[in-house]
Amino acid sequence: MRIIYLDIDSLRPDHMGCYGYNRNTTPNIDSIASKGVRFNSCYCASSPCVPSRASFVSGRFGINHGALTHWGPGGEFQYPEGDGHSREVPFFTRYLREAGMKTVTFSSFGDRHHAWWYFAGWNEVHTHSLKEGNENADEVNDAVIPWLKQHGKEDNYFLHIQYWDPHTFYTYPIEYMEQWKDTPVKPFPDEAAIASQQKDSFPRSATFLHWGDSYPATMPGRISNRDDFKHAVDGYDGGISYMDRHVGQLLDTLRELGIEDEICFVISADHGESMGEQGIYIEHASATEAVHHLPLIMTVPGMTQQGQAIDGFVYNVDVIATIAELAGLEVPSGWDGKSFLPALRGEHWEGRDYLVMDHALYVCQRAVRDARWYFIRTYHPGLYLHFDEVTLYDMENDPNQTVNVADQYPDIVKEMDHRLTQWQHEQARKPGYKVDPMQKVIETGPWKYLSAEDWIRRLDRKGWSEAADQLRRTYSKEALQPAYDG
Repeated sequence: MRIIYLDIDSLRPDHMGCYGYNRNTTPNIDSIASKGVRFNSCYCASSPCVPSRASFVSGRFGINHGALTHWGPGGEFQYPEGDGHSREVPFFTRYLREAGMKTVTFSSFGDRHHAWWYFAGWNEVHTHSLKEGNENADEVNDAVIPWLKQHGKEDNYFLHIQYWDPHTFYTYPIEYMEQWKDTPVKPFPDEAAIASQQKDSFPRSATFLHWGDSYPATMPGRISNRDDFKHAVDGYDGGISYMDRHVGQLLDTLRELGIEDEICFVISADHGESMGEQGIYIEHASATEAVHHLPLIMTVPGMTQQGQAIDGFVYNVDVIATIAELAGLEVPSGWDGKSFLPALRGEHWEGRDYLVMDHALYVCQRAVRDARWYFIRTYHPGLYLHFDEVTLYDMENDPNQTVNVADQYPDIVKEMDHRLTQWQHEQARKPGYKVDPMQKVIETGPWKYLSAEDWIRRLDRKGWSEAADQLRRTYSKEALQPAYDG
């Protein structure tokens, strides 16, 4: 079996043609989807990058693998101690390799995030540049395509290819953004919503879109109106389009080798991207729908029905479990994922009743998602003080998550909170459980790329003294004083 896993950073499913997007952003991925199945309700258990890919290599939720943030307390990857490797919680890559599959990755993720555990188990690791994830798709393909031409006809390999282009900053050729100049964008957020967002003062808000004062032409300086919003979406979609063009190059190579129809494709992402939801733009900063909802496309020659769409909730760790079973392996007892191989075979299958998800990089949140409701409990808001302690969204009537209806549905809040508590209890009873890494981040605060002091100084410099004072009141002791630039 030849498996190619396309791991596309920050990719939203609703910006892909096969998921109904009005722009032709992903014609090559769409062609793959037409030969396989598309899952409508796949979610990452933990976001953003490090927690999600730690789940990818470990098959476990963030609460169990420990790397719930990018570094520091709550960011330590946990693995059974001692010499040798665990049979109960094996690395996904080692598990496939022990079964006789050649495991190969083209990814600079481990280098970018100092995630040394990511490198365990691969036969081959190709970082292909020292740009730490800032390389474009052409640079990835410059390394991947020669490998394919040399090894593609071999059997029994798992080839993991990571593309970064939909992740900021958008550094592809400008014409990939300009192709959308006459194409409209989705109606949310409208002018009224954007106008109301002008008061927001957190990172990646409409007014404070960038952390610094420099940005490429593919991105607007701020979101003042719908034209600026279109600029942001055009930039994001340009990155998707540029990535997809290079997926087309992969398909051309496979076609030249005569094996295009023999490849098992898995196409997904580590997380999505906010595009105005909760007032956040071009960022993955919360446990919300825009950040956690993933694309998932799978083609298994001789098994999957062409162009099928599958409903039912699945986690990214379920994808790992399914690939293991595809390779003829049992799902390890210590993994949190459940195989959905029956769904690929067209057999009776039901997804999970609900999902529990979390984020601990910019805020500390856990969320519960079912068919109608999206519940979020915020333990620490970080710089995003607009998040309520308890939030409930009605996804049937408010898919963009604009109105917190927790006060209107106390019984639903109670049920969702019970599900969250029950899930936490279930994790604590698992063998090897140590401590909830979320608690470590709550204790130290979700201050990684920006601290409260950093942001207060920026707000003061920009003349936003009231917003700066609000942060001081929220987090400051006597030591946190107004910045002096003189």
